[in-house]
Amino acid sequence: MNTWAYAGVSVLMAVGLVGIVVPLLPGTVLVAAGILIWAILSGGTAWWVFAAAVACMAVAWTVKYVIGGRSLAKSDVGRWSLVVGGLLGIIGFFVVPVIGLPLGFIVGTVVAEAVRLKDLKAGWTGGITATKTVGLLIVIELAGALAAVAVWLGYTVAT
Repeated sequence: MNTWAYAGVSVLMAVGLVGIVVPLLPGTVLVAAGILIWAILSGGTAWWVFAAAVACMAVAWTVKYVIGGRSLAKSDVGRWSLVVGGLLGIIGFFVVPVIGLPLGFIVGTVVAEAVRLKDLKAGWTGGITATKTVGLLIVIELAGALAAVAVWLGYTVAT
């Protein structure tokens, strides 16, 4: 593989990592795609590296859904509140670039919970709990993608 191919794959993975933190792009898919392209171009033992990297991300995805489901069920945040928060987050992203997404999610979840529970303080508590859970899920997904990149990077440096 030549230097340009390594650079392209590296950029694709870096964009994927940013896409996890700032959910504009399918982050883990881009990281996996970068390692897949590298494995196709490299061949041989690169496929084992690809398998190990995907395994890291699969573990993170599994942990993410188990912890996310338990955390939201324990907090008693309504599904409708999360939908409203997600929709306002999307709208907020276009109204106020970058910070509009989390801001819209927080405001939407708080307002929806306040309406659902008929109590502003309880709505605020539910909205903050949902925001903390979403932040934790982002950290878990990022950890899995970083582990995948570390597997790839470790192999490429070693060979």
